[in-house]
Formats: sequence, structure tokens, C-alpha cells
Amino acid sequence: MVSAKTRHLEVHFMALTLTEAAKLSNDTLLAGVIETMAEESPILQRLPFIEITGNGLTYNREDSAPDAGFYGVGDDWDKDTPTFTQQTASLKILGGDADIDNFLKETRSNVQDLEAAVLQLKARAVQALFDKTFVTGDATTDSDSFDGVDRLCANDQAVSMGANGGTLTLARLDELIDKVRPGKPQMLLMSRRSRRKLNELARAAGTFLEAARDQFGGMVQYYDGIPIGINDYISDAQTAGTSRDASTVYAMQFGEGALAGLSAPSGLSVDRVGALESKDATRLRVKWYAGLALFNTLALAKLTGVRP
Repeated sequence: MVSAKTRHLEVHFMALTLTEAAKLSNDTLLAGVIETMAEESPILQRLPFIEITGNGLTYNREDSAPDAGFYGVGDDWDKDTPTFTQQTASLKILGGDADIDNFLKETRSNVQDLEAAVLQLKARAVQALFDKTFVTGDATTDSDSFDGVDRLCANDQAVSMGANGGTLTLARLDELIDKVRPGKPQMLLMSRRSRRKLNELARAAGTFLEAARDQFGGMVQYYDGIPIGINDYISDAQTAGTSRDASTVYAMQFGEGALAGLSAPSGLSVDRVGALESKDATRLRVKWYAGLALFNTLALAKLTGVRP
């Protein structure tokens, strides 16, 4: 019989980031696609994916933790349990086709270079779509996509800059960070404009944001030890009361008990569809059955109404 502790460890072992999964693949073409996608996306560098069988996952989202108390000798003990809400997250089909012209394939000296170049463009398109859906996804308006963090975030996990929005302050950002618990967020996700404002606030305070290189050699900035991720699909033209120039900053924890991606056991794949009838080309297909799940409401928070 497997203990609960052992079973918990087994589930965590299956929750791998995209780059970690690439290391387990012997397919160099697929590894190149994954590297291209992760290099362009701070989310895909850090978000772990849980493999699930079937087309979806029904799970209990923790809404509140149980209480504890002090008792005297002979007192009756109160029963208190955490509250959960049952949720269902479905896998969605994400991908695109990359066509390689047969004439170029015949006349180019290195076929692999040609395939890699075409696939790189398609990989960036798939990565861009995932990054966009990760933030703005709404399964109620597009049943083929999954809900993003903006819809997954609970109402009481939102911090506002005011009825009509307001300029970002460090105090409000700290309030956002404190919404995520236990522990600190593992990423602050924001637009480039919000990141510029945060740099400005740091300089005004007589300091600078910490910075370090990621696994791909790019520079990552940190606020209070938390990495800052940039997402170009967080709009700077959101509505906040009478304002039309607002943005949002997200704080999140990653993992099986927090915010995690979902993936079919096949993971991200590159399929060779083969020769096309309608044109002189060979088709490759980048395909991914993926989704997103929030297991604990306290693992995700957002700061709304951030104006320039």
C-alpha cells in the first residue's frame, strides 16, 4: 500500500517544467522547439505541467484553511475542516502546422537547418498563443481554449489601485505580494510599462532591482527576491472606472498545490504529417494537449487599475 506521503512525492515528480521535460527527450527537433518556446516565455520556463490521462481533470480547489485552537482539560473539541470547491479543467488542443517547401528541401545543403528554421517560427507562434491564453483565456467565450489567470483569480484575491485606477506604488505591490501565501509568490507577471514604472520607483527609493541571468542567458529582474516576468498580452488599455489606460500585475505560486499546467502524457510533440497533395511541400505539426489549473485560491492574486 502506498502511503499518502509517498503518493504526494510521486505526483510532484510528474510535475515537470517544459524545459525539464525536454531533457528527457531524445528527439533533437522537439528539444529545439521546446527551447525556442521556453526562451521567449518566462511562464514556460517556470510553470510545471502535471500529466493527466483523459481529456480533463476534476479536482478540489482549496478556498480556506482549517482553524486550530487552545482547549482546556476535558473540553469538547470543535471540528473544523478546510473548504473546497470542485473544479474541472479540460485539456485543449494547441498547435500549428509548419510546411517545408520540397524545392528548398532539395536544394538546401542542410535539410535539418531548414526544418529547424521553419519550426522555430511555428514554435514562437505556439508560445505566443499559450502566453496570451495564460493571461486572457476565457473558456466561456472560446470553448476551444482554457481559462487564464485573470479568470482563475478569486475576487477576494484582487487588490485595486482605486475606483479609477492609480499609479503603481511599492506599498500596493507589497499588498499584492502579501495576498499570496503561505510563502512568497514565485513570480510577478506584468507588462513592460509596469516593469518600467517599477524600475522608476526603485531608483526613486535610491536602489535598483536585483538582476540575474536565466538558464538561457537572458537577464531577469527581481523585486524582493521575486522574479519579474514580462507578458506582452497584459494590456495597458484596460478599463478602471473612467480610465482606459489601466493594466494588471499578477502574483503567483507554481506547483501541484498551487498554479500548474496540465498536459497529456505525450506532452508537446512534433509530428511528421508528410507530403501534401495541394502543394509541393512536406508538413510538420507542432501539437500540444494542454490546460491550466489553480489548486489553491491563495496561490494567485492580481493588482488591478495600474495606470501610467
